[in-house]
Amino acid sequence: MTRALSMLRVVQWAMLGSIVLYVAVGQLVAPMARALDPAMSYLFATLGVATVGIIFVVRRTLVFRAESSLATQPEDSLSLNQWRTGFIATYALCEALAVFGLILKFMGGGLQASVPYYLSGFILLFFFRPQQPETEANT
Repeated sequence: MTRALSMLRVVQWAMLGSIVLYVAVGQLVAPMARALDPAMSYLFATLGVATVGIIFVVRRTLVFRAESSLATQPEDSLSLNQWRTGFIATYALCEALAVFGLILKFMGGGLQASVPYYLSGFILLFFFRPQQPETEANT
């Protein structure tokens, strides 16, 4: 369990660092800001909201169920794999939000168009840090 926990923490911090790199690359490499098609802004906003919804569904269906199982049986490998998979899927979806911001930046959107995606991906990724599930012996 502690190996899985430390691996997830390393993945989390690496992905947080990559979001910071997205902001830097977007500012240094992306073309100058120009008028962005409003339909694209609406499309990415809809995708962003849908992604956040999927994040919470994944957490409820994979992470929370596995945590409750791990609380009673800490050495259950199936629940541990489900717990780890839930966190990695959550992190990938948070990273996708930040990538939406980078794509908008490369499509000619300004920093103002990209910042909500960068921030939402970063904040959600930071907020969903892995923690050792509470076992009955610890409570």
